[in-house]
Amino acid sequence: MSADTQATPVRFSRSDYRTLGLAALGGALEIYDFIIFVFFALILSQLFFPPDMPEWLRLLQSFGIFVTGYLARPLGGILMAHFADHLGRKRVFSLSILMMALPCLLIGIMPTYAEIGYFAPLILLALRILQGAAVGGEVPSAWAFVAEHAPAGRRGYALGFLQAGLTFGYLLGALTATLLAQLFTPAEILDYAWRFPFLLGGVFGVIGVWLRRWLSETPVFLALRDQREGRAEFPLRTVLRDHRASLLPAALLTCVLTSAVVVFVVITPTVMQQRFGMTASHTFALSSLGIVFLNIGCVLAGLIVDRIGVWRSIVLYSLLLPLGIGLLYASLVGQWALPGLAYAFAGLTCGIVGVVPSVMVGLFPAPIRVSGISFTYNIAYALWASTTPLLLIALMPWSPWVCVVFCALMGLVGVLTARRYGFGGASQVEKRMLAKAEM
Repeated sequence: MSADTQATPVRFSRSDYRTLGLAALGGALEIYDFIIFVFFALILSQLFFPPDMPEWLRLLQSFGIFVTGYLARPLGGILMAHFADHLGRKRVFSLSILMMALPCLLIGIMPTYAEIGYFAPLILLALRILQGAAVGGEVPSAWAFVAEHAPAGRRGYALGFLQAGLTFGYLLGALTATLLAQLFTPAEILDYAWRFPFLLGGVFGVIGVWLRRWLSETPVFLALRDQREGRAEFPLRTVLRDHRASLLPAALLTCVLTSAVVVFVVITPTVMQQRFGMTASHTFALSSLGIVFLNIGCVLAGLIVDRIGVWRSIVLYSLLLPLGIGLLYASLVGQWALPGLAYAFAGLTCGIVGVVPSVMVGLFPAPIRVSGISFTYNIAYALWASTTPLLLIALMPWSPWVCVVFCALMGLVGVLTARRYGFGGASQVEKRMLAKAEM
């Protein structure tokens, strides 16, 4: 029996769409709070570090603080996942958005280096750590929550739609940055207007908490709660003892997903300004267009998962990733007249972001699902996302094709992982995915 065997699809009910929509929208608002930092990395590097520091070093340190948020993900994610597996997905789902919004609000009102010296970057670092812990609990809980609500045979679409919602948070950040660049001069943004997007993040947090009041706990968790013997006392211990075979494929595919996000959302907009000399408004507009097509690509990827199976989809999108990024950078290097088309195509080919969650939720059974996903996803994401931006930024002066080569290598990792764990019918991981597919 193949890992790509699909259950007979069931139509989404109105309640299913309501749950999925609320989960995706709340996730979008939380991701906005986390990612808005990167759209103003150049501005923040001027405000929170000594003015006599070289520009490249200020930018590197600003990205260093950004990626510190990723390093904080494992601890926060593991702790929150423990309670998600014990107390319910919904409670942790709501707590994470509060932990994200408050630091975003505080960044918007905090003093800069000119006012309090080196305390400014230290406070900024502390707030990013708290945000990292929050997002570490958000993503695994969201995946489990949506997967356990999804009708049989529609899990791929549900998770693809959720990922589109999460990546919509990137779009909100890009649109906010674009609007700010059009309404204010560079001097005004540097003086005071940079605070507005972070203050808006605090408002988004309140909206997100209100939205999640209307969500109901997953039927899978409710069934587990009624059967005490089905609940692990220490979910992470169970993961490490009984499900070690699932850890490596989960970590490898997380690295592939992370690479797509880092290159497409984090690195490329900065490189377009710093290396290719584009204006901030032009960069943000192109980035917004690309993210719109990333949203679409995630939903299409979810539909493809339900149609051809999760592992075949992993292979397909692992091959498409370097193709799309390669075309994007070819348009930048060659200064093509319509770079927006290349950005849009690259967004569609980053559909691996919408495929990987379907693998992750199937690798771990329901009683320890959030803990299993959180442990592997957050550790791999933290290590990969904290080092990759710094490495790519440092290597970019050497060649503008660095990101393309990197994505080609990660696409190869995705293909080899699918070949090793997804095909042939002998893998223990595959058998566990089949046995627990609809839990």
